[in-house]
Amino acid sequence: MKNMRIISVLVSLAAACSCQTTQAGTVSFGSFSMEFVEIGSPGNAADMTGSPGTAGAVAYTYQMGKFEVSEDMITKFNASQALAITTDTRGTDKPATGVSWNEAARFVNWLNTSLGFQAAYNFITGGVNDDIALWSSTDAWQLGGENLFRHKDAQYWLPSMDEWYKAAYYDPTSSTYFDFPTGSNTAPTAVASGTTAGTAVYAGAAAGPADITQAGGLSPFGIMGLGGNVFEWEETTFDLTNGLGSSSRGVRGGNWNNNSNNLSSSTRNNNNPANENNNIGFRVASPGYGAGAAVCPGQNR
Repeated sequence: MKNMRIISVLVSLAAACSCQTTQAGTVSFGSFSMEFVEIGSPGNAADMTGSPGTAGAVAYTYQMGKFEVSEDMITKFNASQALAITTDTRGTDKPATGVSWNEAARFVNWLNTSLGFQAAYNFITGGVNDDIALWSSTDAWQLGGENLFRHKDAQYWLPSMDEWYKAAYYDPTSSTYFDFPTGSNTAPTAVASGTTAGTAVYAGAAAGPADITQAGGLSPFGIMGLGGNVFEWEETTFDLTNGLGSSSRGVRGGNWNNNSNNLSSSTRNNNNPANENNNIGFRVASPGYGAGAAVCPGQNR
């Protein structure tokens, strides 16, 4: 009987946590799916040679979207509720550009709440392009340092400066950083589209961005399009403080019309969180627990 009671308690706990289950690999959000790649080697040293001067150290395992968010994903988000995000219209599989940081954060919040998770960002007003408010220290992400932008129980978010940098430039096999997100210290070959190793969509090789699954060679972790195609929003403010919702955010990676400097680890740009630029897109990050790991409310990383 004692063993039966223990089993019953464990089953009850599992049921209580069932709405907080993350999956490695492909995750379905109903009308579309996202593929995630685990970024391991937690506790890696920072790179002291890029921009900013100390970057890429992440204390925990996490996941990064293998591809940029597409126009089709935003269209399906818009169809799901009244809050509408506008994008450029190049094609369903093109990266979603013309999306502000604030709008990208709204989309990420919906990824969370549509699956029963806690929203990542604290919007206290209803406008689709309004700035966020800060979380309290009680609610804020704490692992690796307090982050008042991100809620501690969120399961999807915009990648921080360090998370983005590590996914792009760090090589887990050698524990070193490369200058470019194709696993090389030499600029990638410029292409209009494709998946060949050592290539990227940049330097005027195309009239516009490639489809998100055809955006060049992969990073050492296996992420596509971190160099070229379109710039990507970081969660982190350009001054690295995350102290004010209206502060300028970091953007990285260059776009289809840039030279190689914008693809490199030494270049970090910035933009106002309400700006909707036709060459800035974004991707999504998530915790790295492995397939089917349960995360209950209040369980911080």
